[in-house]
Amino acid sequence: MVLRIGIYGFGSIGRLVFQEAVRRGYEVVGVVDIREDIVGRDAGVVAGIGEYGVEVSSEPYSLVDSDVVVHATTSFLDEAYDQLVRVIEMGIDLVSTCETLAYPYYRYPVLARKLHYEAIRNNVSVIGSGINPGFLLDTLAVVLATTVTRVYKIEAIRSLDASKRRESFRKKIGIGLEPRVAREKLGSRELTGHVGYAESVYLVADALGVELERVDENQEVVVENGVVKGIRGYGVGYSNGRELIRIEFHAYTGAEEYEEIRIHGKDYTVTWRSNGTLGDQGTVAVVLAIAEKIKDYPPGLLTITDLLPFKPWIEI
Repeated sequence: MVLRIGIYGFGSIGRLVFQEAVRRGYEVVGVVDIREDIVGRDAGVVAGIGEYGVEVSSEPYSLVDSDVVVHATTSFLDEAYDQLVRVIEMGIDLVSTCETLAYPYYRYPVLARKLHYEAIRNNVSVIGSGINPGFLLDTLAVVLATTVTRVYKIEAIRSLDASKRRESFRKKIGIGLEPRVAREKLGSRELTGHVGYAESVYLVADALGVELERVDENQEVVVENGVVKGIRGYGVGYSNGRELIRIEFHAYTGAEEYEEIRIHGKDYTVTWRSNGTLGDQGTVAVVLAIAEKIKDYPPGLLTITDLLPFKPWIEI
């Protein structure tokens, strides 16, 4: 049976989801967005692959025939909540790239409980994921930690050359702005920078079964010749008075491209390093992998680490 996909949010990620879904032979049955310049147009034309026969609609009910909806509109659950509930109430499983939905109990505990209740009531599965948070700095770290007999500390770093990323990404990390302006806009959420440091930390801690004492997170602009060239940030989780989980994200012009995860054990350390991951394409791959399997998941609001069939051993 062909998987029928709906797409809620037809920006850069939504269009890539559309392209890849069609390439894989899925059926895209509905596309929703609010931008007047694309509503009413053929979604295939908007996505750059030619006429497809499905128009972009502003009405969420156009997704009603979907087996699963891929949601990609915003980083913040408080902004996405009503959109998610509309889909849930139609009885459709849902995977979202909303970063704060990856572990919503940290910033939005009330909304998370309400979403879980609605998902249970409508017998659907809801999960937030993507490449980061949702995979590289959290889920993958947990998988690697499973090979260490007595885990003592986990460190994960992602570094990317922001000059190679799409314009909307470069804009949200303040490239080209004066440092003072960029810091003000980051503080007011006009610029988001990276969202999800703490979410990744909590995903790891939850998978380890650890109750953290606190989580610190921060990000700062990287400046060269008086102009912002990107950001550098971190999230750190503490337990028993010490640093247990450290997540770092570096995104600035000219940065080396890699991910590195170090699992420090009592007896030995495992280090994994890549040559860099394409974030947008990686996000699409992750959400479609979840979309393929989501019918097998239990109903409710889930995290991606809930789905792992193992639990590493941690020594506090």
